[in-house]
Amino acid sequence: MTQITTFAAQARTKSTKGAVSAIRAKGYVPAVIYGDKKTPLLIAVENKILVRYLDAPGFMTHLFDLEIDGQKHRVLPRDVQFDPVSDRPLHVDFLRVSTHTRVRVSVPVAFINPEKSPGIKRGGTLNIVHHQIEVLCAPDKIPPRFEVTLDGLQVNDAIHLSALKLPTDVTLVTHERDFTIATIAVPSAIRSEVDQAVTTEASATPASAAAAPAAGAKAAAPAKAAQAAPAKKK
Repeated sequence: MTQITTFAAQARTKSTKGAVSAIRAKGYVPAVIYGDKKTPLLIAVENKILVRYLDAPGFMTHLFDLEIDGQKHRVLPRDVQFDPVSDRPLHVDFLRVSTHTRVRVSVPVAFINPEKSPGIKRGGTLNIVHHQIEVLCAPDKIPPRFEVTLDGLQVNDAIHLSALKLPTDVTLVTHERDFTIATIAVPSAIRSEVDQAVTTEASATPASAAAAPAAGAKAAAPAKAAQAAPAKKK
């Protein structure tokens, strides 16, 4: 069952620069609730409460009930703007959802059981190509994450999209087929040995090739001298 968190918010009436600055000075973050074919609602949420949920994993896929003037609004976070210097939240967009809403969300991928991967035990590294997978579903059906096991994977093995187990009523949003999510990369020590061997072979080949014509030239020189000698006696 999808977890829904409730916390209080305040309605606001002005969106001018001065009004927004005053809200932030009081320890609140300006936000807006939109969607579900209703008029957007300007609100403000307490900064310390918002930061608590932002620091927890899965904020963008978490459902909230925002309680405003005694009324609850079920929402899903869609965007957060941060200060480029202090990294504090400056503004939040919330999407109003209902039982008929379907949303596109990016669900994180978690890789489990690395200790059971022979490739990682040999020194291979997990090379993650896609950290998140986009899906389409109802808000209360959003998976918290996709778990992919590394059990039994060898060096150079790849994990593809087909490895994901999709819950009921959750569909992938992609035009690609069975793309790669992650691979077990070759251990750095082995890669260094291979690279060194290739470099050594490449550097040795031109020297050998150059030596062959030189040797042939030296061998041909006496023959020319022998042919020239009789002509000199005449």
